[in-house]
Amino acid sequence: MWPDVNNRVNYPLKRALIHLVDQEELNMEDNLTRYCVSTLTCQVAQIGLDRMVQSWNAHRIQGKGIPDQLALGGCPKKAPADCLPEAAGAAHTYLQEVGSSLTQVSMFGRNPFSTAENQTVAEHEFAQQYSDVSEFYNRTVNYEPTHFQNGIRDLIDIVRRHV
Repeated sequence: MWPDVNNRVNYPLKRALIHLVDQEELNMEDNLTRYCVSTLTCQVAQIGLDRMVQSWNAHRIQGKGIPDQLALGGCPKKAPADCLPEAAGAAHTYLQEVGSSLTQVSMFGRNPFSTAENQTVAEHEFAQQYSDVSEFYNRTVNYEPTHFQNGIRDLIDIVRRHV
């Protein structure tokens, strides 16, 4: 499944961002830039991941069926809660058994806003300019990354004005 995630979500976004860095339009040493790139890219990637999971669950697995249809009746067996480790315990077990660690979810830059009000104003201004964030994903995966790249530039400008 990971090659599909990379090809359908990660690589198109990464190509768009690398192009901006190569053109020296992004200074990834700047915390504000890192924050803006991380924030918007995570939102756009989540759209792609959600769509990928939906399509995965709707496809036929040979000899088994379609996951969405198989799940209609619920889970035939329930695992007791005490059999399922907490996230930290599962990550530790994974490290011990597999020999590598899981990547922790984190933002790539610190939030630069001094107040929640400034952040809300900036987010509202960006949302007025770009009301449908899914368009960033739609165009980028169809080899039209300019809209996403412009969104990154505009978000940086908007945030810079409000911090």
